[in-house]
Amino acid sequence: MALLRAMELRAQEAPDSARDSAATPPIRCGLIGCGPRGREILSTLAVLPSAPLVAVCDHYPASLNRARKLAPKAAGYDAAAGLLADKQVEAVIIATATHQHLPLVQAALKAGKHVYCEAPLAHTMEDARAIAALAKAHPRSNFQSGLQLRSEPQRHFLLPFIRAGGLGATLKARVQWHRKQSWRQVSPNAEREKEINWRLDPALSPGLLGELGLHQADVVSWFYHLRPSAVTGFGSVLKWKDDGRKVPDTVQAVFEFPGGAHLTQEVTLANSFDGEYEIFYGTDSAIMLRDSRAWMFKETDAPLIGWEVYARKDQFFGETGIALVANATKLAAKEEAALASPFQNTPLYYALEAFAYNAHQVKTAVEDFVATFGEGDAPAIAEHLSKLKESRLPAADAADGMQATIVALKANEAVLTRKRIEILDEWFKV
Repeated sequence: MALLRAMELRAQEAPDSARDSAATPPIRCGLIGCGPRGREILSTLAVLPSAPLVAVCDHYPASLNRARKLAPKAAGYDAAAGLLADKQVEAVIIATATHQHLPLVQAALKAGKHVYCEAPLAHTMEDARAIAALAKAHPRSNFQSGLQLRSEPQRHFLLPFIRAGGLGATLKARVQWHRKQSWRQVSPNAEREKEINWRLDPALSPGLLGELGLHQADVVSWFYHLRPSAVTGFGSVLKWKDDGRKVPDTVQAVFEFPGGAHLTQEVTLANSFDGEYEIFYGTDSAIMLRDSRAWMFKETDAPLIGWEVYARKDQFFGETGIALVANATKLAAKEEAALASPFQNTPLYYALEAFAYNAHQVKTAVEDFVATFGEGDAPAIAEHLSKLKESRLPAADAADGMQATIVALKANEAVLTRKRIEILDEWFKV
């Protein structure tokens, strides 16, 4: 990479009007699950005007009290039934343990709430399919899967470029997630400690590829507009051996795609070097994504791209590279604004923003349908809501979440069995 010319690809336009969260009519939200992920969601909602948090729920008193301190105006519930019965709550964000998702999704949709369910959707293929079926049967509710990278603007900017063959012929992709952490949580209560460490329980855990890796693997499937046809995996407990865990802390997987392309994925809790990124390789160039920035590395025999004349020259890994700003006029070489991404929020922020905005769109469309045609039936409302597709903010739906979950679960199975597993089309029919 150090020997290649680097061109930075960045979405440069100002965010569109749909992203003006302050102007979006608010959808009142309730949060179920106030552990570490739930509190991250809570902090994000605190700066998102379109999604005011009006209720929080956790059965563990300490977690509930901590959440209420962070959101003092929100009502507190120690059981999901109480939050779901709250008329103030229009939308529910489910951030509990993965194996608890299905009954909560079912109850929330039955209560008429919009639902954001963290990814993976479930710890089994059967539960993931059941959640997708429930979402399909409740078209009045906006269901969003927590594949937050599908709402991230930089990746949406790159999507048509990659699908249109901007890299040349597709060769392969490589993704990694490296972070040194034990994944174990501690508690003075032995029963509670067992409960919060469900990720280390082989009977409940989707493993590293399910809980962490599925986001990047899903981006590759999404960009290629293909589902993997097979996966092979390997994994071991290499660093955190002393606590007796059986869930590997270091894993590798190779996904095969129709047409011959491959994805190589590495996830570890034992080393933090080189962080996390995605790289897409083609015959003309490669693209690397890190956070909300992306660079192109051209092959020497690649054709000239017209907008290279507007490039800014940067140092990249010790070499002089050409930084390209897409859809922009010529920029001064030292202009500071040219160095930063125009999108400064986290992928979680954009995902929750999309959830609130799209929930409002669905709510309004259903109200208009009922006012014009009466209650109607589910197919008629679903057809009416299908017209909203172009006006929604980008987000992962239930089918997207189901596919990513099933693929990740099979990848985890491949890691545990050290076998090649074929991924069958019939698993994804709902």
